[in-house]
Amino acid sequence: MRIPMSSPDLTAAEIEAVNQVLQTPYLSIGPRIAEFEARFAEYVGVRRAVGVSSGTAGLHLGVIAGGVGEGDLVISTPFSFVASANVILYERAIPIFVDVEERTGNIDPLLVADAARDLSRGGERARRWLPPAVRSSQAGGRRLKAVLPVHAFGQPADMDAIGDIARQYDLAVIEDACEALGAEYKGRRIGASSQCVAVFAFYPNKQMTTGEGGMMVTDRDDWDALFRSLRNQGRDVFDAWLNHSRLGYNYRLAEMSAALGLAQLGRIEELLSRRERVAQWYNTRLEDVEGARIPYLATTTTRMSWFVYVVRLAPQIDRR
Repeated sequence: MRIPMSSPDLTAAEIEAVNQVLQTPYLSIGPRIAEFEARFAEYVGVRRAVGVSSGTAGLHLGVIAGGVGEGDLVISTPFSFVASANVILYERAIPIFVDVEERTGNIDPLLVADAARDLSRGGERARRWLPPAVRSSQAGGRRLKAVLPVHAFGQPADMDAIGDIARQYDLAVIEDACEALGAEYKGRRIGASSQCVAVFAFYPNKQMTTGEGGMMVTDRDDWDALFRSLRNQGRDVFDAWLNHSRLGYNYRLAEMSAALGLAQLGRIEELLSRRERVAQWYNTRLEDVEGARIPYLATTTTRMSWFVYVVRLAPQIDRR
C-alpha cells in the first residue's frame, strides 16, 4: 500500500472558481487577485498582502526590500528547504547559518544573538561564523543586514526573541512562513506581528494550495508598494504603461491561482482541522512506541499548523 506524503484537498467549489475565471478576459492581473489579497490580509491580521508567483519569489523580494546586497550577511537556518538560502544567494549575499533548537527544529534565538553580536563587532569572533569560502576575507567589512527565520514544519519560531535581537542590531526580519499558514505564536497568527514581512507558500503540498503561488504580508505601506512594483517588472502601481522605475521581476500571481486560493481560504479552518485530527491520530499510536519521539510543541506555540508530521527516532533504531 502506498500512502502519499501529501495531496491537494480540492472540491467542486475550487473547480467552479477556476472555471469562472476562464470565462472572463482576466487571466493575469484581475479582480480575484485583489480580493484574495484583501481576504488573506484579514485572515492573518495585517494591513497589506501581496500575491506572488511562489513562496520563493516572495522571500526573494523580502530580501531585496531588506536592503540586502552583494557581500552582505543574513542570519538564517540550514534546517529548511533550499529556497530559504537560495534567495540570499540570488542577491550575492552570504547566508550565516546558526543551529536550531533540538526539540522544535527552529532557529535558536540564543545563537542568533551570539552571531549578531560577533558579526556586528567584526574581527576574529565574526570570522568564525563565516562560511569557509569567505572566511579569509575581511569580516569587518561585511554588513549584517537581516535575519531570515523559518517556521519549521508549521511550528512558530520564537519571534519575540528574534524580534528583540533584530531591533537591537537594526536588522530586517524576513519570516519564512511557507510551511506555517494558520499557526499561532502566543495567541497571534504567524505574520500578524511581523516587523517587516512574512511569506507564505501555496504549493500543492501546503495547508492550502493555488497550484503555484505565494503571499507576502506586511504592515508597512512602503514595503507593500515596493513589493507590488518588484513583482511586476519594476513598474510602480500608478506608473504609465512601459514606465519602469526599478529593476523588477515577473513574479505575478495568476488570476486563476487567486480564484483557487479564494476557494481554499474559505475552507482554511476545515483544512487545518483535518490535519490536526491526523496529527492526533499519529500521536495516540506513536507516543508509547519505544525509540520514537513524537513532535514537541513549544509552550509559545498556541496552534501548530501541521505541514508535515515528523517522528524522531532514537540513534539505535535501524533506519534502513
